[in-house]
Amino acid sequence: MRVSKIRYYYPLGLFIALFLDGTLSNIFAGNFFTANVSIESRLFLLWVVMSVFFAKVEHPFFWAIAVGLTFDLFFTGIIGPFFMLVPFILYLTRVMYSFFTPSFIVVLLIYLIDIALFTLLFYWINVLIGFTSVSLAGFISGTLGPTLAFNLAVFVILYLPIKGLMEMSSR
Repeated sequence: MRVSKIRYYYPLGLFIALFLDGTLSNIFAGNFFTANVSIESRLFLLWVVMSVFFAKVEHPFFWAIAVGLTFDLFFTGIIGPFFMLVPFILYLTRVMYSFFTPSFIVVLLIYLIDIALFTLLFYWINVLIGFTSVSLAGFISGTLGPTLAFNLAVFVILYLPIKGLMEMSSR
């Protein structure tokens, strides 16, 4: 029996996407984070969503927990928000997947729903623990909208390469 390459590519790609998110935020900090706008790159969510549709990943919740914990420890220093949110988003994506046939538009809409929900829940957690005092209207116009626009553009660019890689390595 042949072992599928996705077993190795999925965790590697997931962690590369996670650290690429941080690298993009660091390199383009002057453009991503201004007085009025805050753009959050969510490439690791793109990797998770695409894997639900186009790959047969073993133990996806383990990897979701691992990447969430890594994000919490590496970027925020608070264990909890991403540790809980990434597996939750994976679960919701799998539920939504069961109702649709994969296509560019379906995957795009589910990805945008996931980003919106993920970002909104992360905002809500930060409000609860007192890390932010931005109003909901300010958050939607200054963070959620630009984040969705940026990640939409990234999705359009990376959809075919990631889909091809996942389908090829899942065989």
